Amino acid sequence: MEILLWLAPPAVVTLVAMAWVSWLGREGRGEVDRDVAVRRLGEAMRRPMPDRAPAPRRPREPSTGLAVRPSRARPAAPPSGRPGRRGDDEVRRRAS
Repeated sequence: MEILLWLAPPAVVTLVAMAWVSWLGREGRGEVDRDVAVRRLGEAMRRPMPDRAPAPRRPREPSTGLAVRPSRARPAAPPSGRPGRRGDDEVRRRAS
């Protein structure tokens, strides 16, 4: 219990500082005169509102839970002329 006594002075100072700051902050909140508030509201309502066009939204793709790379269009390989045989001009796929 004695070891916790060193916490008492900082706790007291903190509580006093919090009470002091909250008391000082109260004075800054004065009431605005009703006529002034009505005049400000009228000025704000007379100002023209900016025209806002809604941003076009792209439809969301359904989530599959998997990261899928978009497919790339591959150029068609010219036929080798020999059915069933792999020619040199055939496009070969490699793992990336």
